[in-house]
Amino acid sequence: MTPGIQIGPFTLHFYGLIILAGAIAATALAAREAKRRNIDPEYTWDMLPWLLIGGIIGARIWHILTPPASMVKMGITTSYYLTHPLDALAVWKGGLGIPGAVIGGALALYLYTRKRKMSFLLWADMIAPGLALAQAIGRWGNFVNQEVYGSPSNLPWAIFIDEVHRLPEFKDVAYYHPLFLYESLYNLLLMGVLLWVNRRFGNRLANGDIFLIYLVGYPVARFFLEFLRLDISPVAGLNINQLIMAAIALTSLAILILRRRKPQQQA
Repeated sequence: MTPGIQIGPFTLHFYGLIILAGAIAATALAAREAKRRNIDPEYTWDMLPWLLIGGIIGARIWHILTPPASMVKMGITTSYYLTHPLDALAVWKGGLGIPGAVIGGALALYLYTRKRKMSFLLWADMIAPGLALAQAIGRWGNFVNQEVYGSPSNLPWAIFIDEVHRLPEFKDVAYYHPLFLYESLYNLLLMGVLLWVNRRFGNRLANGDIFLIYLVGYPVARFFLEFLRLDISPVAGLNINQLIMAAIALTSLAILILRRRKPQQQA
């Protein structure tokens, strides 16, 4: 049973509450960034529902398109979701994908800024550190659900996983790398780096540079952490998350380099 708080017939899942806490913390940080730039911080709270809904929809679609190997073995594939729409909507069954959350949130931000006649790239920069913070907090939802753990480990910080949450081929193995923790700590570091770069070099950066740095920093870490992950998302026999992370990091780095070589146009 998924941990949560029972209120009458309703259950408030800890996983969802942790994600919501991450979203609120991210918005508060973005509001501080907006105020520092003399922009009304209330805009950040106004756009929160847009980003939250867009992020959740994107994250669920990503999961549906790239289900982990353990679910594929049980017959829960993309085709299954397409023929069982109610299961596709049940976000508490199966999970969410961070790459899809970023894409969905970015699309929602674009629509919001276009409606308000604001700069999408400027707001993407202000939100990027908070996005890293939200991911750092949100990963603790995986701890509550005993998921997103790495390969078996006997290190002092290895975590115990209940047998019911272990993969079939690892039923006799009790301790694993706390993959969720590695990513959480890295995202806190990434948040700090983004804030520092913005304050130290802000007058030399173009709108969108901070977001591009995020799109290099997070995918690089995720690429290497995927080597420790047991339950990967295979597409044509390849770890699709790892391949896409590599593509995003390289593309974003290339764009950053090219932007330094020619005059910038603010969006």
